[in-house]
Parts: sequence; C-alpha cells; structure tokens
Amino acid sequence: MGRQIRVRGGALAVALVLGLSGCAGSTGGADGEPDGKAGGKPSGKASAPAPSAPAGGGKPAAGDVLPGMVTAAVARTRLAGLKVAKPGTMAGYSRDKFTHWAEQGNKCDTREVVLKRDGSGVTQDAECRAVSGSWKSLYDGSATTDAGKLDIDHMVPLAEAWRSGAAGWDAARRKAFANDLTHPQLLAVSAASNRSKGDQSPDLWQPTDKSSWCQYGRAWTVVKSDYGLTVTEPERAMLTTMIDTCGR
Repeated sequence: MGRQIRVRGGALAVALVLGLSGCAGSTGGADGEPDGKAGGKPSGKASAPAPSAPAGGGKPAAGDVLPGMVTAAVARTRLAGLKVAKPGTMAGYSRDKFTHWAEQGNKCDTREVVLKRDGSGVTQDAECRAVSGSWKSLYDGSATTDAGKLDIDHMVPLAEAWRSGAAGWDAARRKAFANDLTHPQLLAVSAASNRSKGDQSPDLWQPTDKSSWCQYGRAWTVVKSDYGLTVTEPERAMLTTMIDTCGR
C-alpha cells in the first residue's frame, strides 16, 4: 500500500474521547501510543496558531461532530489540490517533537477541552477532570458514560504528519498541530478504535462504522490541505471513496 505500518506492543489508543483521569495519567495517548503524561500537565500554551482558523469559532457545524469542516464539494476540490508523494521516512521522529497537551486556561489542557466539547452533559471537577457526561465514538458508534474508556485522537496522526511533511516544520508549528482546536484534527473516540487506528492513513485503516466515513474523509482532507501535507495515491483513492458516501 506504500505506507509503513508500525505495530506498537501495548500501545494505548488515541481517540474520540479522553479518559476520566483527564489530567492525571489517563489511559490513552495519541496515535495509538501512550502519552507519557504520568499525572502532570505540560506547561505553556500552544505558541503558534494553526493555519487560518476556519469559520465557526472551532464549534462543529450542524450534522458534524468536528469543528472546521467543509462541504463534500469543497472537500473534493481540496483533495484534488493535494500534492501526491511517497511517504517520507520516520528518521528523526519522536512524539516529543509535537508538544501536547498544551494548557488552555482554567486548569484545562487541550485533552480536557476536547472531552468537554465532544460530550453531552459533561461536568468537570476543580482540576478540569471530566467526572460525568456521555459520549459517542465517531469511529465505531460505541456509547459510554465513562470518560476513562475514551481517548483523544489526532485525526491525522503525528507520525503520519511527520511522513507527509511535518518533519520539516519548526517546533511551534508542530505544537499548534498537536493542539489544534479549530480544525477537525482532535476528537474524542473509544480507546479500542484509537488503538486499532494507530498512525495509519485511510487506505490502511477505516472506521468500522461506515456512517462516519463522510465526516472522516472530509476531516482528514481539510487537515492535510490546511497544513500543506502530502498524500499517497492509495490514500487519495480511499479519501475519494469516503467523501463519496456524503452524496453529491
């Protein structure tokens, strides 16, 4: 398929919704890997803005669960404009080069902000940890009231971004990418689906709930387009298939 698939033993899931432990050693990291947080929050806010913030102020549009989405027609145009290239190597890659999760104010970091945004009736304690609420995972349709069964996923995984252009970014841009709350880059999903996805591109992994393909294909395309990342031919073909489930 032209993509390097990396199997991580014991890797934890990245996905739709983050863990109940929020700040304190949640069960999930990003891109199918543990986040190495071990109970502490990284200091400092994201120091570089994401490329042009979409309309909507970071809030999902009607019918979508992700912010910064575009119509299927616009997504097709964006997809056609993406540069096609072979994936780069993983030489020099480290998740630590994508600082996450950044502080967002009120004792909340990026993960906890996404947990609150993507859930219904979410309440948080004095440390911004989600203590109640309900969530539905976009990737597999599973529902839960236990935030501990959820992870926060990077739509375009950090390792995949590295292979498709982020290796040449500076630290500020990588931090902005890893903490982007205005583009459709972060979402709360079930730990199981996140673990299954890992850092794979759409030609190698697709959500089991096909009703999510329309959103998934559009979201992936928007992120790659706005950040100037490349795609492979098989990746573009699968994105076309996903976006076509949206109808015309």
